[in-house]
Amino acid sequence: HPELCLSQGSIGYSGDDDDSLPLAVPAPLVLHRSKRDWMWRQFFLSEEYMGNNYQYVGKLRSDKDRGDGTTRYVLSGEGAGTIFRIDEKSGDLHATQRLDREEKASYTLQAQAFNKNTGLPLEPATEFIVKIHDINDNEPKFTKDVYTASVPEMSDVGTFVIEVNATDADDASYGNSARLVYSILQGQPYFSVEPETGIVRIALSNMDREVRKDYQVVIQAKDMAGQMGGLSGTTMVNVTLTDVNDSPPRFAYSSYHLSTYESAEIGFTVGRIKANDGDEGQNAEMKYRIVEGDGKDSLDIITDEVTQEGIIVVRKQLDYESRRVYTIKVEVTNTHTDPNFLHLGPFSDTATVKVTAKDVDEPPVFSRPQFVIEVNEDTPKGSIIGTVTAWDPDAMDYPVQFAIDQHTDPERLFHIDSKNGSITTLKSLDREVSKWHNISVLASEISNLTMFTTRSRVPVLIKVLDVNDNAPEFAMSYDTFVCENVKAGQIIQTISAIDTDEPLIGHKFVFSLSTSNPNFTIFDNEDNTAKILTRRSGFNRQEVSAYYLPVVISDNDYPIQSSTSTLTIRVCSCDSTGSMRSCSVDALLLSAGLSTGALVAILLCIVILLMIVVLFSALRRQRRKEPLIISKEDVRDNVVSYNDEGGGEEDTQAFDIGTLRHPEVMDSNKLRRDIIPEMLFPYHRPSPMNECSDVRDFISSRLQENDTDPSAPPYDSLATYAYEGNGSVAESLSSLESSVMEGDHEYDYLSTWGPQFKKLADMYIGKDTCTSGLTN
Repeated sequence: HPELCLSQGSIGYSGDDDDSLPLAVPAPLVLHRSKRDWMWRQFFLSEEYMGNNYQYVGKLRSDKDRGDGTTRYVLSGEGAGTIFRIDEKSGDLHATQRLDREEKASYTLQAQAFNKNTGLPLEPATEFIVKIHDINDNEPKFTKDVYTASVPEMSDVGTFVIEVNATDADDASYGNSARLVYSILQGQPYFSVEPETGIVRIALSNMDREVRKDYQVVIQAKDMAGQMGGLSGTTMVNVTLTDVNDSPPRFAYSSYHLSTYESAEIGFTVGRIKANDGDEGQNAEMKYRIVEGDGKDSLDIITDEVTQEGIIVVRKQLDYESRRVYTIKVEVTNTHTDPNFLHLGPFSDTATVKVTAKDVDEPPVFSRPQFVIEVNEDTPKGSIIGTVTAWDPDAMDYPVQFAIDQHTDPERLFHIDSKNGSITTLKSLDREVSKWHNISVLASEISNLTMFTTRSRVPVLIKVLDVNDNAPEFAMSYDTFVCENVKAGQIIQTISAIDTDEPLIGHKFVFSLSTSNPNFTIFDNEDNTAKILTRRSGFNRQEVSAYYLPVVISDNDYPIQSSTSTLTIRVCSCDSTGSMRSCSVDALLLSAGLSTGALVAILLCIVILLMIVVLFSALRRQRRKEPLIISKEDVRDNVVSYNDEGGGEEDTQAFDIGTLRHPEVMDSNKLRRDIIPEMLFPYHRPSPMNECSDVRDFISSRLQENDTDPSAPPYDSLATYAYEGNGSVAESLSSLESSVMEGDHEYDYLSTWGPQFKKLADMYIGKDTCTSGLTN
């Protein structure tokens, strides 16, 4: 073990190995050598110590230490007291922990000797280094667990694929612990790896992506230069072969057969064909075209860029009657080719496509896509104005029948002959109402007398030509006035005319007066306008407030049309500049500062205000009347009906006759329920009736009481009284009236009738009562 020697202000190292360290002695005043003292700078300590005791590092000894126990050694620096511990007496240095070089490779410490008694340093502190010796305790690790690489297919041997890198945490400067060697464990014979650099390369030629696309390569990195006992690590490299255009397109069949109806419209898809290409992406893009064939004018092919299919469409409508089968030759080529692989071509292919046209019952065909007919507006109704023609293109050549679509001729102005297609007018046409009439004519094949098979239509445009049948008239309504102080020959108005007719050479109007006028004259400007001039001066609106000037306007078309329009000229008061101040009746309104419109507006406002006042008053009057009965069960008519049949002569409990004879005993405290009284009136007790009075007097008294009763309802109540008078031939049958007729009726004979009538006899014999009858 090394020893630390402190001599002449320095720490020396002495040991048994003369070759351990070179001699390096500071330069003192006197150089000498004693006991093979060596200069030292570092200790070496193995990592990952597995012993049970502390690992011995070395011994520190000062030349000032006499061995008498008075010298104390002190250690400071990195790990002093924790990782490294020194014996104060002997100077032995130990490592107390298991060290890992990959965590820290060296520790810098300072050592110093002190006198234990005085506490003074025996010499200055000296720094030394403890280095950790490396052992192979770390396996190589790749920078990635999985690498991804791609290389074009059909690449040459030795083509670079990817470079993998691994690192080893061991000391590369000490032994072979960190010297790595790369090898391939999986992926042969397709790939290889360079042992020292980790570069992966192609090892097999003509690798075809269409055969196999993905490869997994396992690479190993091993330390100790790959020798036995070394540690190793692995990684995986996923290699994908990218596509190159090395596969030409090929049709699966040399001939294709398709069919469609001859009625297929232009652009209709007949069918699809597709060539196979083992490439992908841009290298698999193809283009189809027709190179030859008798159907290349009627058919076309379009490339679907998404599915890479050739779409055969109708270019020109097929005709079953002229050709049954249309043949084309289709060529497919790659859009993008690679010159490096042209030797694998050719990168094109051809196939024959036959399209069979199917027969359909075609509608009639018109001789024109549309018909234009011109007719004069004065053409009499029933005249033939034109003819449409059509025929059946089918081989059967059925007859054609014509008709007008009534939706296009709602006014029923035209008629067409169903057989020959001649169009006639049903009404007179007026160009000023409509210049064009657009109708649709239908043509149908008649396969038999009752059934229409197919139908086609054609537009027929009927132009109504102009005929000079309208006279010109004023272009507008003129507000013309003449000043009272006007001079003769002064222009007061310029007029123009319009004509709804449209002559081919344009309008030419002539203006004149129907009769000679002493006040005004007209001058034709010969540009379809005319001037109205005064023939005299000095007009007086007090005498004549307005003049009416008839103007004759004629055109120059054939036949000549003319009309007379009246121009109203008002006489107005003007200032010196000729500006109007007032005219006729309007002058009064203008002088008051109000116009006619203002007066009308004022009157209208007054009427509206009056209507609002009347309506408000009516609402207030109606609001004052509150209903007596607010309940929804309000009853305006009180009709009391008694429909109870009495028990006969022996029933004395059904009705109390004494109540009618003595009404004063009736309950006087009952109030009406059907009204809400505003105040409670005291009960008006009816006057007592004299006994033996007639029922008629009873009813009259009750009627009078009801009329004068202040608590009675304000609406009508119905009370029905049935009275049996004395004028009946059969006389009264009521026993209630027997009291007034006792002289005429004797009831003594009832006692002789037997016990059955005893009750009746007791009621009528010997009683001095008054009876009356009342029916409610």
